[in-house]
Amino acid sequence: MVELTVKSLREKLDKKEVSARELTQAYLDRIESVDKKVESYITVTPEAALSAADKAQEKINAGEASSLCGIPLAIKDNICTEGVKTTCASRMLENFVPPYNATVMDKLENEGIVMLGKTSMDEFAMGGSTQTSAFAKTKNPYDLTRVPGGSSGGSAAAVGADLCAAALGSDTGGSIRQPAAFCGVTGIKPTYGRVSRYGLVAFASSLDQIGPVARSAEDCGIILNAISGYDFHDGTSSRLPVDDYTSKIGMSMKGVKIAVVSEFFAEGVDENVRKSVLAAVDTYKAMGAEIIEASMPSLKYAIAAYYLIASAEASSNLSRYDGIKFGHRADVGGSYNDLIVASRSEGFGDEVKRRILLGNYALSSGYYDAYYGKAMGLKQKIREEYADIFTKCDLIITPTAPSVAYGINENISDPKKMYQADFCTVTVNIASLPALSTTCGYDENGMPIGMSIVGKMWDETTIIGAADAFEKQFDRIGASL
Repeated sequence: MVELTVKSLREKLDKKEVSARELTQAYLDRIESVDKKVESYITVTPEAALSAADKAQEKINAGEASSLCGIPLAIKDNICTEGVKTTCASRMLENFVPPYNATVMDKLENEGIVMLGKTSMDEFAMGGSTQTSAFAKTKNPYDLTRVPGGSSGGSAAAVGADLCAAALGSDTGGSIRQPAAFCGVTGIKPTYGRVSRYGLVAFASSLDQIGPVARSAEDCGIILNAISGYDFHDGTSSRLPVDDYTSKIGMSMKGVKIAVVSEFFAEGVDENVRKSVLAAVDTYKAMGAEIIEASMPSLKYAIAAYYLIASAEASSNLSRYDGIKFGHRADVGGSYNDLIVASRSEGFGDEVKRRILLGNYALSSGYYDAYYGKAMGLKQKIREEYADIFTKCDLIITPTAPSVAYGINENISDPKKMYQADFCTVTVNIASLPALSTTCGYDENGMPIGMSIVGKMWDETTIIGAADAFEKQFDRIGASL
């Protein structure tokens, strides 16, 4: 039962083949027995989950169940949940209990979902491994000696290990898609502004976006239907009408134009990854899609642009955590300045400090034009190159990550190597585009390989339909925990 998709669980709940409480208890039992090894959760909320399940069952019995009513979900620990700790996997917010819900949580609770708990992540969403978490250093469910990716590694690992039916994550530079690829599941980063960021603890405000992680593209569409839409709390959220993101499930690929951008398959991409993604392109071609070649010269500058923009915004957003207004407060005497320095030194981990330093440097007098200004110019250039490619195609297919999940201690000590591994994903956030990652193969060790399907702004429907078409042609292998 815990291995089923959201769609399948909906049918079982509606047919009364299982109750919402029984389903919730099945997941709680599995969390109890398996999550000691995976460490995907920071906080588990069994009593609240069972109470929510009972309320959901009342709606089901009354014939008032929505598509997510009674479905057990996990929530990334940087999304505010009223009355439940939201730590951002940081000592700085170790005891923070929000007095309000993020907008996405209000929407999901109105749907009648069951929240199982809060999943681990890289501290303040800064990282690609979930090893910078102060509380739960998550393991990959396919191989416990490898990372699950990040920063939404806890959410992806929880879905991959059958510890929830689906989960919410956040994506600033690939933080939903890369862990989805590493953990053999599906995750979508929506168009910037499609989902409200109100209640999402900010990392880089112009890049952050909440999205779902699930077992299938269709499940992602079901959840996206529930969480999308304008929110007056978030001035960057779009007023455009929300599509039915499952409306193209079962779509034909005949006549769909798919671009393959050569730079995404160049040096630095593992040969197994390259072959698997290009084999997926051949599968689409066999289904009737038209494949075209394209180029994106600015890709070589994308990592530099992304980390300058993201770090600059992070340094600003994290300045509020001073031990006085927000966050951990050091037990020191001395001056006001001593208190702030000690609180931030104790509260933040190394990766967060590294990005604050980089961001402050890029924004400092004398360096703003040389670094941040140029990065913003590159942002516009990358957007223009995507716009040009999309005049010739409907979708773009790329690897999600240049390799499969790496060993837990393999890249952690080399930040530059970790940053370079994001080159396949960061341009989508820079250009505010939607993209979905789904599994397209496995290497010789059985580790999942992910491909990303990038679409035009506001066209999540086509991405989900195209991903679903491939998933129906592909035999996914689950983790054997």
